[in-house]
Amino acid sequence: MAAVNHTGVSHTVFLLLGIPGLEGLHRWVSIPFFTSYVIALLGNSLLVGIILSRRSLHEPMYLFLCMLAGADVVISTCTVPQALAIFWSNARKISLDRCVAQVFFITSTFVCESGILLVMAFDRYVAICYPLRYTTILTHALIGKIGVVTFLRSYVILFPIIFLLKRLTFCRGNILPNTACKHIVLARVSCDDIRVNIWYGIFVLVSTLVIDIVLIFVSYVLILRAVFCIPSRDARHKALNTCGSHVCVILLFYAPAIFSVLTQRFGHHIAPHIKVLLADVYILVPPMVNPIIYGIKTKQIRDQVVHLFCAKQK
Repeated sequence: MAAVNHTGVSHTVFLLLGIPGLEGLHRWVSIPFFTSYVIALLGNSLLVGIILSRRSLHEPMYLFLCMLAGADVVISTCTVPQALAIFWSNARKISLDRCVAQVFFITSTFVCESGILLVMAFDRYVAICYPLRYTTILTHALIGKIGVVTFLRSYVILFPIIFLLKRLTFCRGNILPNTACKHIVLARVSCDDIRVNIWYGIFVLVSTLVIDIVLIFVSYVLILRAVFCIPSRDARHKALNTCGSHVCVILLFYAPAIFSVLTQRFGHHIAPHIKVLLADVYILVPPMVNPIIYGIKTKQIRDQVVHLFCAKQK
């Protein structure tokens, strides 16, 4: 269970506190966690099922949306069941290997979602700036390659984190004040120098999320420039409306994540339970809200959902 070296005992089993300071309210806190997970699971599964089963939705925009919905299911399943086990049955123990695996899958799936949002911005750029060449540029073969590259980028760039964490000696304690294992939270209970972990975390952040945000911003600058060159007011409104859902999803994805990162780095006077709750927001909210946004704002998906439920009633 433990290994002994020159620094003392290296823990291989850790205890997740859940939300520190709110232990007495865990059962109440579990309600929004459970509700958001059920909505995310049902909504995204329905979205994936509809897109894959309807040939009319086998277009680039919907195929990228299908990838995003799949990633939402993965990231929710990596975190929420663990939190609910803590809230409902006080199941706090987690092994080092399982903890490191959770760090890897949560972080890599989050980076994967960022990449999908970037290619969705590229999709909207091609659709608005080059509408006549849309289907010839974004072929099914290219979409498949983009999906593979996005997947590989996220999982390959995060793979070294497994070894960066496994090399550490965890002798400061085995208490993790969180609902799930996080890279720096786990590294901080180590007695070793974690500067390599910190700098690698910054490298991952800059080389993925920061670059993705910059490229998404550039895409929408080009989109807006093209839209305002359209003479017809109705055509401009229609073009902007096709981007509305994507913009909402981008804001919901990046805003809580950036705010959480800033509070973790600079919010030394912020209460621990606030930091944990903020960190959980960007895991809980986007997977729950994304299918609702696309279901309401995208006519083709809305029509398919209505048709599906009306057919079942008949």
